[in-house]
Amino acid sequence: MKISFGTLLRIAHEAAEGLNFLHSYASPPIIHGDVKTSNILIDGNYMAKVSDFGTSILAPSDKEQFVTMVQGTCGYLDPEYMQTCQLTDKSDVYSFGVVLLEILTGQLPLKLEGSEKQRSLALIFLSAMKENNLDDVLLSHVKVQESMELLVGLAELAKKCLDMCGDKRPSMKEVADELNRLRKLSLHPWIEINMEMDVESLLGGESVCGHEIELSGYPTGENKNETINPISSYYTISG
Repeated sequence: MKISFGTLLRIAHEAAEGLNFLHSYASPPIIHGDVKTSNILIDGNYMAKVSDFGTSILAPSDKEQFVTMVQGTCGYLDPEYMQTCQLTDKSDVYSFGVVLLEILTGQLPLKLEGSEKQRSLALIFLSAMKENNLDDVLLSHVKVQESMELLVGLAELAKKCLDMCGDKRPSMKEVADELNRLRKLSLHPWIEINMEMDVESLLGGESVCGHEIELSGYPTGENKNETINPISSYYTISG
């Protein structure tokens, strides 16, 4: 089952708000560490729930702190993190940029064949942006249904998230704010904006408490029989 691009954009906005909560309002701040489409779940009401905190860490208090082993998912990993072994909130931003690319292009983040540039969705996208060929990588039906102003804005946001230098990437708050702005360009009569986000629901029913995240075992924390699917199951991914 497919859902509209406008709804996908709302889901991305809700996921960004959830990550922003982890980075800015949890005490101490928390870095998710494995942001990807399969960890953004959708309930029966198409509400986003950020899930799987198995690789999450407390934000290091000292910038010189390192992780002993790089963790995450290939295709979403921050190149700076792989080089320095320093996981930061901007590592989550990079991974979220790849999620935005999947929504824009319907492509997998990593292919098994071809050169390095042909395998990596991020590199394909950045090359297209550099050569002013964004049209070549966008989903065909999205180009027909949505304004280029919206698509270019979303592409520019993804490009900023994918900057090789973490310090130059936007914060998740800035990402969420820009997605909220872009949503207004894509709103349809049947899509409602809920400006007062339920933070707990955005975090998959998992509560952030002091130094630990308490996992409920069910993304909603409510109905154990409720159907929950990853965001990628609602749009076409081509291999």
